[in-house]
Amino acid sequence: MDDAPADDDSLKNRVERWLVAQMPIIQMHGGTSAIRKADPETGEVVVELGGTCSGCGVSNITARNIRADMITSFPDVEAVTVRVPSSGDQGADTVEGGRGGDLRHETDAAEHF
Repeated sequence: MDDAPADDDSLKNRVERWLVAQMPIIQMHGGTSAIRKADPETGEVVVELGGTCSGCGVSNITARNIRADMITSFPDVEAVTVRVPSSGDQGADTVEGGRGGDLRHETDAAEHF
């Protein structure tokens, strides 16, 4: 999360708090999550999963659940994109973009994320 105060009710912070509360399995299995975009004007949200989510066989199910649940939980969210690195990099800095090169992301593949 960013350096916003705990009482910050921005869409980004509400979505981040929701994601952490609703999807503890991501962190429990060594995955990471970050809200990269939460535009209150368009209702577009972009979530990036990293860590062990990269290459995980069920990451497509997790992404689908995040999309469906987020749209149901937030009336102001119109579209959700969930990205998971397809490079196989499972380092903690994957989501934060801290190490080497460009990461490729799959966003809508039916079988692989």
